[in-house]
Amino acid sequence: MKKNFDSIDRRILSELQQNGRMPIVELASRINLTKTPCAERVRRLERAGVIEGYRADLDPEQLGSGFVIIVHLTLNQTSDNALELFNAAVKRIPEVQTCYMLASHFDYMLKICTSDISHYRNVLGDQIGKLPGVQQTHSFVVMEIVKDNKSIPV
Repeated sequence: MKKNFDSIDRRILSELQQNGRMPIVELASRINLTKTPCAERVRRLERAGVIEGYRADLDPEQLGSGFVIIVHLTLNQTSDNALELFNAAVKRIPEVQTCYMLASHFDYMLKICTSDISHYRNVLGDQIGKLPGVQQTHSFVVMEIVKDNKSIPV
């Protein structure tokens, strides 16, 4: 699909990242297409998996999940099986918003959102620390989110 992008596809993707609920008529108008070809392009991008879905961006503060912690995590082994077990288990922890496997002096970096430090302590002790193969964790409390962009440049 990457090779089939043209400037119209990129403009569609850019507009939909800003407002996924935009009516197709408005989208078509913004990119200078008529409704039918615009809708066909959007469906093609959806079928190809370029557009994975549509969602609402929620305010974590208002939902009691505004306390953000970054965790650097080291495993006691990094065999394929150990990584697969860890990956499957970490996906089941709802407070883990993001999990990156890294080529670094630690194996994973997690972004965790909780209500407060006490909630985080429980998540760390009851869930993170009990993940398969966890050897060591280092926690960093986020004092301020300066930028948290969810858009991809197109």
